[in-house]
Amino acid sequence: MFETLSPAQPDKILALIGLFRDDPRPGKLDLGVGVYKDENGRTPVLGAVREAEERLLSEQDTKSYVGPAGDLMFNAAMVRLLFGSQADTSRIRACQAPGGSGALRIVLQLLRLARPAAAIWIPDPSWPNHAALVEAVGAELRSYPYFDPATGEVSFGAMIDAVKSARPGDVVLLQGCCHNPIGADLDPSQWSEVADLIVERGLFPFVDIAYQGFGDGLDADALGLRLIASRAPELAVAASCSKNFGVYRDRVGAAIIVSRTATEADNAIGQLLSVTRSMYSMPPDHGAAAVRIVLDDARLRSGWETELEGMRRRMVRLRQGFVEALQRQSNTSRFDFLARQRGMFSRIGATPEQVERLRMEHAVYLVGDGRINVAGLPETRLDEVAKAVVSVLDGFGC
Repeated sequence: MFETLSPAQPDKILALIGLFRDDPRPGKLDLGVGVYKDENGRTPVLGAVREAEERLLSEQDTKSYVGPAGDLMFNAAMVRLLFGSQADTSRIRACQAPGGSGALRIVLQLLRLARPAAAIWIPDPSWPNHAALVEAVGAELRSYPYFDPATGEVSFGAMIDAVKSARPGDVVLLQGCCHNPIGADLDPSQWSEVADLIVERGLFPFVDIAYQGFGDGLDADALGLRLIASRAPELAVAASCSKNFGVYRDRVGAAIIVSRTATEADNAIGQLLSVTRSMYSMPPDHGAAAVRIVLDDARLRSGWETELEGMRRRMVRLRQGFVEALQRQSNTSRFDFLARQRGMFSRIGATPEQVERLRMEHAVYLVGDGRINVAGLPETRLDEVAKAVVSVLDGFGC
């Protein structure tokens, strides 16, 4: 049976974990793997989440199945978090999913079922798993330009021109905030133009929002999603709690459908649950239950929002500090775009060869496309890291 299989291509980000682990150098620095890290280099369990888990363990009296849609109260809480407490939920249906990746996968499967000929348009560049997930459901994969490396900004004109060429019924995947891998987001006026174009062209918007609260705040980061929801007759959302609740290993996400009518919404969620039944049957419960407890308890939610805001402000501070260090080391302002971007990720403009040099010569680990995890930067070593980056990008040794 298995003699017909060739070796799988290793995941480059996951491969970094092993390389970093086996590196004996004491000053090694991991800026590749995409998890939030605090000032001590740890990925912490948030205090609000820990208390919610303790409450869950003391109160939970069964491990029986919850149901194919998962925790219904979690789903309702996520809809409020994403769409706002005043949103009309009559046409919105939600399903708990195993992380943001699970939400993406089941929604893509549903869209493939609903409209087999639709192409899925993703930004270029985008999170590598977007393309893999589209290909996994057998849909046509297309891309639209998104980033101008010369300016460090969204290549908005090129993006609009490409989306205008999409066929009616095609799906346009948009990252809701804190774009991975570049950290450059659409501004409110650009979101408005994209929403109008989607409606005008009869396209289907699919918003992947994995970092709500990491950019400019919980509500500000949901602005694009809410704007599209206010104009487009239907859309889909894949949401992740991995980053903003720090529950990476617990795989907590939500798949959300907005339809033109309540009846269509009921039909869509029914078909989505059929997809989940044949794929993984039931979602995991523990992490979602902890998130639900946090969101539904006023005191815990206030504590979580304070913790989340501290994480967000720390990343903004790290961006500004790193830019200042890069200015000192390079005597230029060419890295200033990093301070304007948001979230955990940005690209520093390094080639794969330069990324390899950073690893070999300086024990600084980056993804091959030059993406850095800003949250992994050590506040006390910014000049050291900046010196290594500038030396490699400018072609001289330290």
